[in-house]
Amino acid sequence: MIESKTESVAQRVEQEIRKSIVTLEFLPGTPLSEKELADRYGVSRQPVREALIALARAELVEIRPRRGTRVVRISADRMRQARFVRESIEIAVVREACRNFDPEVRRRIDEILAAQEVHAAAHAHYLFQREDQAFHAALAEGAGFPNAWEALVDIKAHIDRVCHLTLPLPQTLPLLVEQHRAVMAAIDAGDVVAAETAMRAHLSEILQALPEVEKTFGYLFTNPAYDL
Repeated sequence: MIESKTESVAQRVEQEIRKSIVTLEFLPGTPLSEKELADRYGVSRQPVREALIALARAELVEIRPRRGTRVVRISADRMRQARFVRESIEIAVVREACRNFDPEVRRRIDEILAAQEVHAAAHAHYLFQREDQAFHAALAEGAGFPNAWEALVDIKAHIDRVCHLTLPLPQTLPLLVEQHRAVMAAIDAGDVVAAETAMRAHLSEILQALPEVEKTFGYLFTNPAYDL
């Protein structure tokens, strides 16, 4: 079935709004106007409305009758839930990767890791995050389960918002590269236990940073005082 032009426009707008939410261009709590978004993206209000409905299903925006639409604030509980689901899937991925891994994808991962080191040295955290996503997507692909990464798109968006608060810290990017290399070293050795341990350590990084991030950027998190 061929998708309609309206559907494709709505999907494009959804991706643009999602990117602005995840990168914190649209801060948590920001009101979103259908008209302003339509003007911004050069479309009618209908695809914007459809995009916002899709983002509401992903719990990235809240549509409130007679009160308008706004970006949902970061929730520490939602972060923990998202991390639990992500860990469950990515541990299964590295387990399979240790048993069998596509050699062509493995060569591509070396290129991804090299790019990550360049971006880490340059403190280019936006570019680094793009390569970080490429790394995890390649892991799933190399293990033979590319859809595993696709299944994480919505829940990972909640984690990524906090990542954009931690990635600018000078110690963060080199540590993440080191952790990625530890995961791959274990996969190359076919060591399932080491691969699972390395992946858990990697994914726990964001939760370890969460209390300090929430303390520093409390106004971006769920708080009754801000949600009136």
